[in-house]
Amino acid sequence: MFAVIKTGGKQYRVAANDVLKIEKLEANVGDVVEIGQVLAHGEGENVVIGAPFVDGAVVTAEVVEQGKNRTVIAFKKRRRQNSRRKIGHRQLQTTVRISEILVGGAKPSKKAAAKAEVKAEVAAEAAPKKEKAAPKKAKAEAAAE
Repeated sequence: MFAVIKTGGKQYRVAANDVLKIEKLEANVGDVVEIGQVLAHGEGENVVIGAPFVDGAVVTAEVVEQGKNRTVIAFKKRRRQNSRRKIGHRQLQTTVRISEILVGGAKPSKKAAAKAEVKAEVAAEAAPKKEKAAPKKAKAEAAAE
């Protein structure tokens, strides 16, 4: 199944597990974002086209990376005037992986949210190990006295 979505002023044809570089989204790495501007979706002969958007259709994507695009150089020169100007620009972009295409008002699954919780649990387990080291120092100091 594919869908045509609109984000950042551009249109993309996407399917599940596609990786896209789109205009910057306000989300952290690992977050799940919903793109509600679905222009069309379908498979084979069964294609639904919206006017302008399809009602009840949502595409969910997981943020893989936040970064910048390559540098674009804007160089201007006026001949015989000893005038030149060089400016570089790097556009902010977000890399996303399309999780699923939902139609008919279906609810997204929380697979990416579960991954974030697992990472939080791993970080929580690492923190108490540091706290256990501090009492050993206190016992060593007490024994030295």
